[in-house]
Amino acid sequence: MDFPILSVTIFIPLIAGLIILLFGRQKPGWIRPIALAASSLVLLLTLLIWASYSIEKAGYQFTEYLPWLPQLGISYHLGVDGIGVAMLVMTGLVVFSGVMVSWNIDNRPNEFFSYLMFLATSVLGVFSSLDLFLLFFFLELAVFPKYLMIVIWGYPKTRNYGGMKLTLYLFIGSVLALIGALAIYQASPEKTFDLLLLENAGFSVEMQRIWFPFVFLGFAILGGIFPFHSWAPDGHVAAPTAISMLLAGVEMKVGVFAALRVGIMLLPEGARHWATWIMVLATINVVYGAFIAMIQKDFKYVIGFSSVSHMGLVLIGFASLNYNGLLGAGLQMFSHGVMTALFFSIVGMVYDRTHTRDIASLGGLYKVMPWAMVGFIVGGLVSMGMPGLSGFIAEIPIYMGVWQVAPIVAIISVISIVVTAAYILLVVRKVFFGDLPKEFEGKVKDITVKDKIVIGLLSLFMIVIGLVPSLMVPLIETGVNHILAILGGA
Repeated sequence: MDFPILSVTIFIPLIAGLIILLFGRQKPGWIRPIALAASSLVLLLTLLIWASYSIEKAGYQFTEYLPWLPQLGISYHLGVDGIGVAMLVMTGLVVFSGVMVSWNIDNRPNEFFSYLMFLATSVLGVFSSLDLFLLFFFLELAVFPKYLMIVIWGYPKTRNYGGMKLTLYLFIGSVLALIGALAIYQASPEKTFDLLLLENAGFSVEMQRIWFPFVFLGFAILGGIFPFHSWAPDGHVAAPTAISMLLAGVEMKVGVFAALRVGIMLLPEGARHWATWIMVLATINVVYGAFIAMIQKDFKYVIGFSSVSHMGLVLIGFASLNYNGLLGAGLQMFSHGVMTALFFSIVGMVYDRTHTRDIASLGGLYKVMPWAMVGFIVGGLVSMGMPGLSGFIAEIPIYMGVWQVAPIVAIISVISIVVTAAYILLVVRKVFFGDLPKEFEGKVKDITVKDKIVIGLLSLFMIVIGLVPSLMVPLIETGVNHILAILGGA
């Protein structure tokens, strides 16, 4: 395709954000329509990329290449494989939904929506980058918008702490990953940042084993790997709804995607050497996150720790280094991104109308917010891995893959399924069923039409992918086959 669809998709939100930031104060009526138009175009373009991707051809498609700083081996190189396409579609869904649920933001809306657009450009750029320097460029583009959105529009009691903690943890991860990336560059025969050339650079086994932890762990911190996971629930809880959706739904996938693309795919021998330790940490993620979610009293913290648990499954799939595990991890990245965006959107809808996230203070909300209840139940069933939904087709391959290499990990981590079912059912009962508290009677209103569109759209994708997995599985499979070829057919 000659049309530079990836560049257009990436830079539409950036242009929209600059327009909103520069002219939003003079034309406040433009702000929301521009953000909605940009996010809608991004969603449509990502769906077009999905529909246009050739499964038969596989590999990196829609590639674009321009020398940027050839003296240092830096280029503007874009392209996506099947996994990248799935991540772009997920991002389009979450960004569009984030704009819709933030429609009533009236505190400095020009800055809010412009920062949201900048975050979208950052994420889309990471998923599309085929140059290591470019990947870092897009990754770091999001740091300050994320921090500012949390401390300005976040939950008043925790926004300063949550915003600073998130930023510091992500800086630590970025520094570690940058050190590893510079080592990769220096060891490459051609002194290049081009990821396709680096995949075939033939690094020594010793070099890979030394530098793999820097790269993988640095990026995996952004994915919430234990013991560097605590930024995630604190950051999610402190953030406004749309940013919680992006942080948990998309930004955590940016971390594990980069860990896969730069760590496992460039340093496969290092991945083999450290796979056991990754699996140990990821298993702690899965079980610990589920148990901690179980005891939370704050509605949003439940979802925050649930995200930590489910991201552990992605890392377990990576650490298996086999077909089933990697396929399940790719599917889980998509499924969890959509699911957790749905969860956080509903938590935001409940909080905006009740002004509390204390689970014990809620109840009976099905009477006034039936769509929210149905959406949360759909997300909960996906989280539990129920057949017929996207969570099932994602988790089953992961457990199959890990059983091949470490059955004890499969046995231990499967505990999380029972615990997840327990806390999801408890939250549904306490928040949506029972009697509506008297202080809410006549005061709590139903969600808006825009909110219902978000719930319906996100739920639809999880249901359709669960019922017709052939829409997503062959796409992810093309990326997995390429990874296995790099690993030598593992």
